[in-house]
Formats: sequence, structure tokens, C-alpha cells
Amino acid sequence: MRDELKAFERLLDIMDELRAKCPWDKSQTIESLRYLTIEETYELSESIIRNDMDDVRKELGDLMLHIVFYSKIASEKKAFNITDVLNGICEKLIVRHPHIYADVKVANADDVKSNWEKIKLKTGEKSVLAGVPASLPAMVKAYRIQEKVSGVGFDWEHRSQVFDKVMEEANELKTEVEKNQNTQKTEQEFGDLIFALINYARYINVNPEDALEKTNKKFIKRFSFIEKKAKESGRKIQDLSLSEMDKYWNESKLSE
Repeated sequence: MRDELKAFERLLDIMDELRAKCPWDKSQTIESLRYLTIEETYELSESIIRNDMDDVRKELGDLMLHIVFYSKIASEKKAFNITDVLNGICEKLIVRHPHIYADVKVANADDVKSNWEKIKLKTGEKSVLAGVPASLPAMVKAYRIQEKVSGVGFDWEHRSQVFDKVMEEANELKTEVEKNQNTQKTEQEFGDLIFALINYARYINVNPEDALEKTNKKFIKRFSFIEKKAKESGRKIQDLSLSEMDKYWNESKLSE
């Protein structure tokens, strides 16, 4: 038996034992695990952003446990089991990769994505956007929406057109702000600008969620440096002048 199969079988055996003997594990339901799974997913995301591969390994283990846990509970309810889960994803992958398992020809990764969306429509999904979860964070949702409609040809022809759209939306927002009359309209224009920027990110191969999170971390690091300098001088940060803060900010940038 392959080492991977032995390890997976070990996890299944441990899950069976915990479900039978541990009071906490016995009390869990699919609903009670949901928020914990969301937390684990964000912890994995954080590890990936930090490029901490040891943590990525650990967080993947936590998520694997959750998959096995859900499947165990479902098997007790006679709904499905881990075999059904694994066979289901195997069949899905085979159907959606006809360039590997059938005679379809593709030229590049874009062709693969386009085929994926078209096959989904043929196999029961009523809308290209049906697979975008309503509960996704807004930025991630926008990115996935744009990826999906691109897969069926609803997209710009050239990257320059997308940047032009960004500038158009920026100007519309500027005009609306200068009017200073309709807050709702300003909000709409601001949303349009963010949506256009997210779309442009896709064209320059930047994940906007990752980019923003890295900027958040960079800002926190630099601002913490200012707080540290204030403390070293025996003052609180609110006692620093803006020019002093700016000086320390630039020092922090130079130290990176």
C-alpha cells in the first residue's frame, strides 16, 4: 500500500475512534463544525500569505480532518460517506478535463478554464455564476465572477481597454465626489472603481486579495515601527507631529 493511503487510512481509523469515545467529538454536528472550518480556512490563507510551508502543512491537516469529520457524520446519517466524496470529485475532474481523458484539444490554460465553465453549464448548472458562493468576501467574489464570465467569452480583448475602464471609473467617482450631493451614487461609483481594479488585476496576473493583504501587513509593520519609535522617545504616538510620523515611516521603509 502507498504511504499516502496508509496515512489516510490511519486518519479514518482515528476519526472512528474519536467519534465513538471522545465526548467533544461525539457531540459535533455538520452545523457545529461549520464556523470552525471557516476559521481553519482563514488560518491556511494566513500561512500561505506568510509563505510558511510548515504552517501550510499543519493547516492542510486541520482541513483534511474536517473533511473526514463531515463525511463521518454524514455516513452515520446514511447520507454519504468518504468514499462517495472521493469518487464524486474524481468523476468531476475526469468530466471537466476532456483534454486529458477524452479527445478535446486545448492550446493553453485559458482554453482549459473556458471548457470548464462550458461543461458546467452542460452538466446542470443554470448560470455561469451559479457556482459563486453568496457568502464569499466581496473582493474574492468579484474576482471569481470576472473569471467565470471570462470563461464563456464575456471579456475585454486587450489589457489596455481594462486600464482605460479603471481610469473612466476613477473619473466618474471624482466627478460624483465633487458634486457632494448623493452619497448612494458615490458609493456606487466607488464600487465600480474597485470592481474595475480587480478586473485589471486579473489581466496583470495579480491576485487582488493577496495583494491587499500583503499591503495590510506592510502598513501594520510600518505603523508599528512608528509606535516603537514613539515609545523609545518616551512619548505616545498621538504626541508625535505628522512630520515626525512621516520621518519614522520612511525609516521603516528603508529598513525593509
